[in-house]
Amino acid sequence: MINVLMIEDDIDISSLLTKFLSQYGMNVESVETPKAALNALELDHYDLIILDLTLPQMDGLELCKLIRKDYDIPIIISSARSDLTDKIIGLEYGADDYLPKPYEPRELVARIQTVLRRYRPTLQTETSDFELDEGKMQIFFKGEKLDLTTAEYEILRLFLLNPGTVLTRDYLANNAESISWESSERTIDVIISRIRNKLGDNPKQPRYIHSIRGAGYKFTP
Repeated sequence: MINVLMIEDDIDISSLLTKFLSQYGMNVESVETPKAALNALELDHYDLIILDLTLPQMDGLELCKLIRKDYDIPIIISSARSDLTDKIIGLEYGADDYLPKPYEPRELVARIQTVLRRYRPTLQTETSDFELDEGKMQIFFKGEKLDLTTAEYEILRLFLLNPGTVLTRDYLANNAESISWESSERTIDVIISRIRNKLGDNPKQPRYIHSIRGAGYKFTP
């Protein structure tokens, strides 16, 4: 689960995005003021911040600068202010990306995934059999680089990031950028079958990827 802090004083926007991001494995806490945001950061851990610029009490740019001073957390500015100066200052103050409103929520998901890849360039899973290098979009299996298609990489990456968790086919489709959300369950099954072949994982007696009847799949490290 990716924990997101959204600093947004428009309740309609925050509600819409919270619901949408939850489909992509993101848990969103929304606050409306800079003071509430700073309090939240003191109390909980967050993987990413979505920051509006037009806020009560303090301008979002100043809040960005303040957060960056004390926290090494990815920050995506989401603002209706289209002034190029705001974008430049925001990036200079430590924001990782700047997304002008209005935008499609799916674009925000893509920006979040890209920013998190930069912050987590290399991740070693619980098992020595696998190594995930997100920066280069490569997965190594028992020391050898796997020859994977983009879809296979994205699906196996999701398993590696969620060991022991049952992942539904909808979750896998929604969180793999190269797979259309309209894709059938059969598409996911075919991709997983190809991954199993490349791992030498017998579907009748799987070592790594287990089918959970009526639910989805579970990766066991």
